[in-house]
Amino acid sequence: MDKVRLHLCGPGCDSQCDRKQQAAQAVARRDRSFPVVDTHCHVLVPAVEKLVAGHPLKIAEDQANLKASGDASVQFNREQMLPAVVPRLLDPEVRIADMDAMGVDIQLLSPAPSQYYYWADEDLAARIVAVQNDAIQQLCLQYPQRFVGLGAIALQHPQLAVAQLEHAVLELGLKGVEISTHVGNLELGDERLQPFWARAEALGALVFIHPFGSQVGERLASWYLSNLVGQPLETTLALSQLMFSGTLDRYPQLRILAAHGGGYLPFYCGRSDHAAKVRPEVQGARLLPSQYLRNLWFDSLVFSPQAVRQLIDQVGIGQVVLGTDYPFDMGAYDLHWLVEQVPGLDASQRQQLLSGNALQLLGLDAEAFLPALAADPLNPQEES
Repeated sequence: MDKVRLHLCGPGCDSQCDRKQQAAQAVARRDRSFPVVDTHCHVLVPAVEKLVAGHPLKIAEDQANLKASGDASVQFNREQMLPAVVPRLLDPEVRIADMDAMGVDIQLLSPAPSQYYYWADEDLAARIVAVQNDAIQQLCLQYPQRFVGLGAIALQHPQLAVAQLEHAVLELGLKGVEISTHVGNLELGDERLQPFWARAEALGALVFIHPFGSQVGERLASWYLSNLVGQPLETTLALSQLMFSGTLDRYPQLRILAAHGGGYLPFYCGRSDHAAKVRPEVQGARLLPSQYLRNLWFDSLVFSPQAVRQLIDQVGIGQVVLGTDYPFDMGAYDLHWLVEQVPGLDASQRQQLLSGNALQLLGLDAEAFLPALAADPLNPQEES
């Protein structure tokens, strides 16, 4: 299988494309004195699909997602995107080859969002999460210098979710969990979810917020707007709910990582700040939204050096980590080129983005990963 595309051009890109060459050259000249960490990488667990196969609510969810995506996107995904992506979701050797091509040493593995299955009853949800988390733990144990993991939880059953979080972190050794931007009609700041947030804070567990679908509905069914607009919009809504509900006030030590650069909020939070000053119904939070942003973490998946610069200016250099959305086609894999091109960064700040911020967030020791960096896997002849 071909290695992952390092640049942003489409399938018809010329082999001599400047961007393609620039991305490859950036990987070749990377600094190998520290490990590069990608915090936004998904894993599909086939055994979960066996548990939900034929379930009426699974069928209903699939139909609703297909309707919201639009015929053109559904056809493209079936015929082109999924055949390229599924092997990468399943085969760790293919994944590692792609990581080497990208110049990534460590992936933070998280469940494929399509496997949240928040419609499941408590018994089925317990089995789904157990299978997912065990599979991710096994990958991390099999490749300890390449993978660390996040688990799943059944957030639709808050008491069960707390127990699953504890098991994932305390017994399986996972770094935290991935959750969606809402749980059915339940927003993340809802009172019923407060025990989960309290326990996540107490454990120091990372909570990766990643959307799956959008509640906007069929307005986004054309032109892949369900993903282009719907995904960042969902993250914007989720973070806003956590801020204005007081959840971030009650649990100020939460370790939250927001996918896709945090959606639109970091780039337009001045409007939310203004509302917090002039609108009485949004004045319950202790801080301005822009101040909360500096206590959260955000991946770099905003597609341009200028946007990364703007994100850094808004949230702080220490709050941004690399994220590719591996292995999906809406991911961006030219990490080294991207970081090189961000305006105004010195060498120390580039290292923060590539490595230091994520290592600190995940509680990883860089020294444990340095032996694997001694040789360049793309140029084995350079070993000596």
